[in-house]
Amino acid sequence: MKNAVNDVTTAKETNRTDLVKTVTRSEWKIDPGAEAIIGELEKHGHEAYLVGGCVRDLCLGRTPQDWDIATSALPEYVQQIFPRTVATGLRHGTVTVLLESAQGLKHYEVTTYRMDGEYLDGRRPVQVTFGVSLEEDLRRRDFTINAMAFNPRTGLKDFFGGREDLHDKLIRAVGDPEQRFAEDALRMLRAVRFASQLGYDIARGTEQAIVVKSHLLARISKERIRDELMKILLSVHPAKIRDLSRLGLMKYIIPELELGIGFEQQNRHHDKTVYDHTIVVIENTPPDPALRLAALFHDIGKPVSFSMDKHGEGHFYGHQMVGEKMTREIMERLKFDRATIQKVCILVRYHMTRFERLNEKGVKKLINRVGRENLNQLFILQIADILGSRSPQDEDFRGIMDLQLKIEKILNEKQPLTVKDLAINGDELIALGMKPGVKLGQTLKWLLEKVWEDPSLNTKEKLIQEVKKRYRLKSEQKPGENI
Repeated sequence: MKNAVNDVTTAKETNRTDLVKTVTRSEWKIDPGAEAIIGELEKHGHEAYLVGGCVRDLCLGRTPQDWDIATSALPEYVQQIFPRTVATGLRHGTVTVLLESAQGLKHYEVTTYRMDGEYLDGRRPVQVTFGVSLEEDLRRRDFTINAMAFNPRTGLKDFFGGREDLHDKLIRAVGDPEQRFAEDALRMLRAVRFASQLGYDIARGTEQAIVVKSHLLARISKERIRDELMKILLSVHPAKIRDLSRLGLMKYIIPELELGIGFEQQNRHHDKTVYDHTIVVIENTPPDPALRLAALFHDIGKPVSFSMDKHGEGHFYGHQMVGEKMTREIMERLKFDRATIQKVCILVRYHMTRFERLNEKGVKKLINRVGRENLNQLFILQIADILGSRSPQDEDFRGIMDLQLKIEKILNEKQPLTVKDLAINGDELIALGMKPGVKLGQTLKWLLEKVWEDPSLNTKEKLIQEVKKRYRLKSEQKPGENI
């Protein structure tokens, strides 16, 4: 089992990483396949440039994941020039060129310079116009840092100040920001995402436009919103998720979270509002999808579970159960897959488990309910939760570390933890005279509880005797007759 404390420490170090440096062009390492495509297009009399995120990443000294190319060549010419292509978006001028490499077959998107027409669905233009200049093509893009182009022969083309904004650590829309966001409202989320991934600020005019156009996010599909939200959560600066509320976007994504903004906990264990505590917990978890989601949702049930005792101290009894229900509803609304929903809900439900109160049977019950595959993530979440409270002490973590040792012992000894681990199964109970149904399942669970208390009972003979003893006590009939 991993050391949860080390995982939390690593998360804090990762979130402090500075990824803002820029490099000189002489240090750029251009993908050989992308360079070959540019050269081939030029040989046939066409312009061709690397564009978008790959140019931004080259400026930052990163290795781009994708290499996108813009060209003056029409799609049909691109298909004629390269022997292996896929028509991935001819309507919008995009052809995917396939090239062999040492790593296998690589895909390169090659798109014709274009000017976009009207956006009616808030995502794609109804029509596009080919035959425009490189500058006009770059003008339609979202942010200045993504609107640069590079050609190995002619150099960097930066018509909108992208390199300067990289230097100043700013996310700025190209041209009129309100028009950019009206074209595709998801760009507002992308602004926050890039800010969180790079540790940048959003330019004031771009921020103001987001506030004005925030309502347009309501027409974006839940799947697209979910994907951007996850990129923010998994970034090196996840606290930038605050910007979603500050700019008026969160109410169209997870309005339930905003109940925690300014919500004072009025409890001696906490010195932060519910929302501020949540942000700190997120920062203290490593960039694992289920963990970051569980950190986001772990206290979402607090505002609706608040009560105050006669001494004026706030309490949130059962907030973890309320939070589990809310988490499930939110994640289903955002179209998360079932496995992720289940894992996150388990972490939210059990994040308040107090280990010092658990005997050995209780520990086994916890393993059974949480699932051994989720235990380390639960510990990491709990440690992050403690770190987000008022003045955490060493003893606050001791219970978690002691429980880890207890669980490791139980797992190493391969003690029975689930019904499947019993030395008897349902078919054998039926052979004793028990009918299939609810009582059969209840009996297996009862046997498991007995074995949790005394592992030596886990033999077929002893378990059969336990079943006979249980039902003899309930009836004067012969053992097995009424089971």
